[in-house]
Amino acid sequence: MHLHLYEAAVGAAAALALPAAIIGISGEPRGPSLHEVRPTVAIVETVLDYPLPGEFLAGGTPAAAPVENRAVPAFHVMKQQVSLADYGLCVADGACDPADAAPTGADVPVTGVSFLDAEAYARWYSKARGQTWRLPSAVEAAAAAAERFGGESFSAAADDAANPSVRWLRRYREEAAVKRPADPEPKPRGHYGPNTRGIEDFGGNVWEWTSTCYARTTLAADGSIESVTDNCGVHVLEGRHRAYMSNFVRDGKSGGCAVGTPPENLGFRLVRDEDSMIARARNWLRGAFRSAMADTV
Repeated sequence: MHLHLYEAAVGAAAALALPAAIIGISGEPRGPSLHEVRPTVAIVETVLDYPLPGEFLAGGTPAAAPVENRAVPAFHVMKQQVSLADYGLCVADGACDPADAAPTGADVPVTGVSFLDAEAYARWYSKARGQTWRLPSAVEAAAAAAERFGGESFSAAADDAANPSVRWLRRYREEAAVKRPADPEPKPRGHYGPNTRGIEDFGGNVWEWTSTCYARTTLAADGSIESVTDNCGVHVLEGRHRAYMSNFVRDGKSGGCAVGTPPENLGFRLVRDEDSMIARARNWLRGAFRSAMADTV
């Protein structure tokens, strides 16, 4: 290295020493290095008819979930579910508890994880990347799932005496679910292929945690919402059909509630929030600092 370049590198390192201390960066990476950027899919702003999650009561009796016309802002979501190997990096760094999943050399999604586990991974991954990653909301999951969105299955409580086709369809779906053979073994990522938006494996045998809380809603006589009580000790999962699980549950067959068959596996994927100006500056400083340190070696 030429002398003036060397001096410039050392000067840059020194100039960045104070910002480094302030924003918490050092010459050594804090945790396992994530060499590959996990691919994401840009979901454009969309409007969809969205069946609200939760329990609904009208006149004190169970009612069908209202369907709202929702505008969903654009966002970026992981193309694939978080893998067992990627989750293992968080475990190795001491930021996540081990998943209740059998070790394998295959590129499978992580399963046997709770809402709390998924949140811990999102915090760790955000810190490792210098970005903001989080679980999608249920409506974002619906937008990303596109034609594979299952939403609420029909329930007997929502049968409409004036519309017998609702009851027939419910019974058909129940019978089809019963006849579907159990398939709990996680498949390699990509096994179920992409949907029309390019999102892989949604609606396969892994249900995905969302950030949306379970809610109990009372409907007025005209069908409008009268009151809502949130229970954030339980969260919504989306997949072949919608499910509700307590935050600590890792096995869909051991707890929670769902219309239809219990979820075979519980996993997740993350949404990336757009970086703020401060986050972009912090990331630039990290890159500049590490480049300067590398040039002094």
